[in-house]
Amino acid sequence: MTSLPKLFTTLLLAGSALLPLGTAAMALDEQQKKDIGAFIREYLIANPEVMLEVQEALEKKQEEQRVAQTTTGIVANKDAIFASADDITLGNPKGDVTVVEFFDYNCGYCKRALSDMEEILSEDKNVRFILKEFPILGPDSMAAHRVANAVRILAPEKYPQFHRALLGGQTRATEQTALQVAAMLGVQEADIRKTMEDKPNDPQVRATYELANALGITGTPFYVVGDEAVFGAVGHEELAGKIANIRACGKATC
Repeated sequence: MTSLPKLFTTLLLAGSALLPLGTAAMALDEQQKKDIGAFIREYLIANPEVMLEVQEALEKKQEEQRVAQTTTGIVANKDAIFASADDITLGNPKGDVTVVEFFDYNCGYCKRALSDMEEILSEDKNVRFILKEFPILGPDSMAAHRVANAVRILAPEKYPQFHRALLGGQTRATEQTALQVAAMLGVQEADIRKTMEDKPNDPQVRATYELANALGITGTPFYVVGDEAVFGAVGHEELAGKIANIRACGKATC
């Protein structure tokens, strides 16, 4: 086995600081490559905690990259996030803090997070909560969201109740279950089907997908609170804390 000092000497001789890493690696002969590989393997077996440190460093780097992407994306897409005519606003339309939620009617985490939104809206009368439909969980979700879009167009005043009933339901959201919810609210199936045909939601779904790509969204629920992205169903307390921070210092994280 080649000793550590000898390996470092070999690397220093082979990889001058003036040479790119790839050039230095190519300068090693086959025996040197074998020696280095054997040493690295032996070292990692003796010190497996190094792999955990590497994994933690990788995850930290990925998180920093994700945060950087979403931060840049929020700045570049403010109108699409906060002022789209295709979204529904709950709470105070003139609230001093806006929370935007990307959701799918078949997302289990979104269903659990429904109570977080309800609690925020019940305790804070100065929050604007924007719902951004983001069907990503297959054909049933796409169909349910088409019905939802038709309800939004036909009876926007009934959409909040429709949203709560469909997202809060225990069965899978489909076109049929969405139509049943709409019917209970007095929105006729014939009208919905005509609206789906005349004014399909394909353009806004494509726009939401493009926005999601810009923000680095990989799942639902996904929130934008002021200047910050929030990934996942983080719970009422964290969302409320970020709302309070915006009022206190102008940022979701002070």
